[in-house]
Amino acid sequence: MSSSRDAEARPFAFFALVFLISIPFWIAGAMSGAFLLPGLPVSALGAFCPVLAAAFLFYRKSGWPGVIGLLARSFDWSRANEWLLLAVLLPVVPLVATLVLRRATGAVLPPITLSPLAAVPMFAAFLVAALGEELGWSGYALDPLQARFGALNAALVIGAVWAVWHYIPLLQAHRALDWMAWWTLATIARRVIMVWLYNNAGRSVFAVALFHATGNLVELGALAWYDPRVSGLTLAAIALALVIFSGPRTLIRARLS
Repeated sequence: MSSSRDAEARPFAFFALVFLISIPFWIAGAMSGAFLLPGLPVSALGAFCPVLAAAFLFYRKSGWPGVIGLLARSFDWSRANEWLLLAVLLPVVPLVATLVLRRATGAVLPPITLSPLAAVPMFAAFLVAALGEELGWSGYALDPLQARFGALNAALVIGAVWAVWHYIPLLQAHRALDWMAWWTLATIARRVIMVWLYNNAGRSVFAVALFHATGNLVELGALAWYDPRVSGLTLAAIALALVIFSGPRTLIRARLS
């Protein structure tokens, strides 16, 4: 799983650089107060900061070949095979759980205004943005961290950093602190699932970005139905099951003999 390139990577320098180059986007969000979509402030354009940080670090170490090699991982879907289906289906589970719970309690569901026609370009935009993030989180930081600390610990570290990195945009979206607390649980659990997916799908960045984009489409496209408490508990339960059955060191499914 590790390589000499992984050993030379500097994930904590990468984290610091991501936060540093995100500052202009946070300032723009604070000054403009503009939103790209409901619940999505303009500071969300900082989604491309992770790939910028990773590309800079690769360039310093390996020049343009290193940057090109990083960007080429956007198209590594051939490694993933059947895992791409799971990358699309798993992010839908929290929404299904929310719908089942609300119907069971008799809660009235508000209408969803997103049309299937509008969902296509929205998903395409989310996929590009997800690649902007995952080329950094998964393509640069993950392998050296899990080579040193194990897959679960790497997922928890990246998940925590990933969550904190979103806090300023969430505050700009006027999210309450209790909402953010449940969202943080969901986000860290989601990262555990994403590391499991990455390791089992042949270290495919595209598979993780597909999961990431689908989750964003589900949450923001059906924002009126999104419940961070249900999402957090559902994703945490899935993540715990994956850790138990795959093992915390590798998060790779056991093969039946």
